[in-house]
Amino acid sequence: MSAHNHGIELNGLGEAVRAVDWESSTANSRSQRRDPRMPLLATTPGFTEWIQTGWGDADRTPRVESGAIPAAEAHRRRLSEALPGRTLVVTAGRAQLRMNDTFFDFRADSDFLWLVGYAVEDGVLVLRPVAGGHDATLYITPPARPGDAAFHADAAHGELWVGPQPGAAELEAALGIRVRPIAELDVVDDALIAGAAVVARGAGAQLDGRRRSAELARVLSELRRIKDAWEIAELRSAVANTIDGFVEVRREIPRAIERGGERWLQGTFDRHARTVGQAPGYATIVGSGAHAPILHWVRADGEIDPEALLLLDMGVENRSGYTADVTRTVPASGRFSDVQRQVHDLVERSHRAGLAAVQPGKPWADFHAASMEVLAQGLSDWGVLPVSVDEALSETGQQHRRFIVCGVGHHLGLDVHDCDASSYEAYLGGTIEPGMSLTVEPGLYFHAWDETIPPELRGIGVRLEDDLIVTETGIEVLSDGLPIDAAGIERWMTEMA
Repeated sequence: MSAHNHGIELNGLGEAVRAVDWESSTANSRSQRRDPRMPLLATTPGFTEWIQTGWGDADRTPRVESGAIPAAEAHRRRLSEALPGRTLVVTAGRAQLRMNDTFFDFRADSDFLWLVGYAVEDGVLVLRPVAGGHDATLYITPPARPGDAAFHADAAHGELWVGPQPGAAELEAALGIRVRPIAELDVVDDALIAGAAVVARGAGAQLDGRRRSAELARVLSELRRIKDAWEIAELRSAVANTIDGFVEVRREIPRAIERGGERWLQGTFDRHARTVGQAPGYATIVGSGAHAPILHWVRADGEIDPEALLLLDMGVENRSGYTADVTRTVPASGRFSDVQRQVHDLVERSHRAGLAAVQPGKPWADFHAASMEVLAQGLSDWGVLPVSVDEALSETGQQHRRFIVCGVGHHLGLDVHDCDASSYEAYLGGTIEPGMSLTVEPGLYFHAWDETIPPELRGIGVRLEDDLIVTETGIEVLSDGLPIDAAGIERWMTEMA
């Protein structure tokens, strides 16, 4: 379409355009004017001069979550105390390629978020040792603004493409940290490097190909096990948002049964998560019937069986990066059948045993063992196990794990499975401490094609997962706004319809 055809006045330029003798132009120049390729446009003098002018002020203030910066400063101090005298480098990474020239949404590396408090794509944080600690500098790829050649030519950093972006001055003011262009990055050879595997554009030989430091990754992971008050508040908020998302999903079950299926419910929660937070904290699991026993059923491409159980594993990630991770298994009809309730009741007993075993000062493995003992005994009572309970629970047995190959809990925080780079001694072989955030999530998974179990159990999967904080005297269950008993779930299904 042309401006002339739509009656748009070009303030005098229209007359000049109309005065051009298009018929007398050469075929070559005519083809260039009609060539839509960006490289040709970017070198056209008229365009490049005009595109750089006439731009007013724009708001480039970073959207920083309240309390994030003081928390990040405290986190950097803790890291500095843990690794004195070393140069420490943590990278944020960049959006990963999905296909061709399209990318997944950017999500900064969790260690970077913990230390900076704000996501900066391509960002590199360097902590250099000084007397009494470390001096921090954040290196960024500066946004291309009006007047820069890349303003209109760089789809990754040009503001014409991505909108007004904070630069060094805005980030320094908001984050309370020195910010410099990535071109100035200079890292000593013995620096410890952690963070995203893909480093920033422009870092070049400074970081490309450098080996990641297992020591720095471990130290960061172990420091992150203990949450401060700000982090706990973020987790509490993420869980509250997630419970609201469960309500939204419950209300859509009739619609999903009629048409839309599992994917409609998955999309319902994901839309909610992107509205109240940053995104889902992980791929939302919605499994109906025979899909419920499949641990990572993220395909969600099945129908909703109105007579079957529906397993919902969902978590909102707040804009700070902290995520919830909650699971409930509900009857799509609103009422459990006898055999469904039987399985759910056993998982509930296991869940309550696990919760009771989470206490400060006790071994981490205790709640796992407590949950598994209940499950093994219940399976034995049903005649499902080929051996005794004692043999199943022994180190050389574990036959009950056929129906729960995963663990029954994990750390929770910036990652849904948080602190995974910790040493065995600090995590699985460690002690539960106040300030830890974790999940308890026992389940039973009877696959539809498992011929070792009675037919009435096949295709039933049940998981209960709560998020909790360890206090000085016990635990706070953040997700107790959702019931865990079968009768309570049935009431909730009716009330939230």
